[in-house]
Amino acid sequence: MTARTDEVETLLTPAEVAALFRVDPKTVTRWAKAGKLSSIRTLGGHRRYREAEVRSLLAGVLPQQRSADA
Repeated sequence: MTARTDEVETLLTPAEVAALFRVDPKTVTRWAKAGKLSSIRTLGGHRRYREAEVRSLLAGVLPQQRSADA
C-alpha cells in the first residue's frame, strides 16, 4: 500500500480557524454545531476543520446548502 501525499487534506484546529476569521475559538465551535462549517472529530474528541473549506468560506464562497434546508 502506497501513501498518496497529493490527496492528504490539511486540517486546522479551532484556534487556527479563529485566527483566520479574527473571532474567538468558541465561535468557530458554534459555527460547526450550527452546520455553517463542517468538522471532523479526532480520536480524542477534538474538532478539526478542512483547510480548503475554511479558505473558501473566508473568501466569501458559501458552502452548498444541506438537503435538510431544502
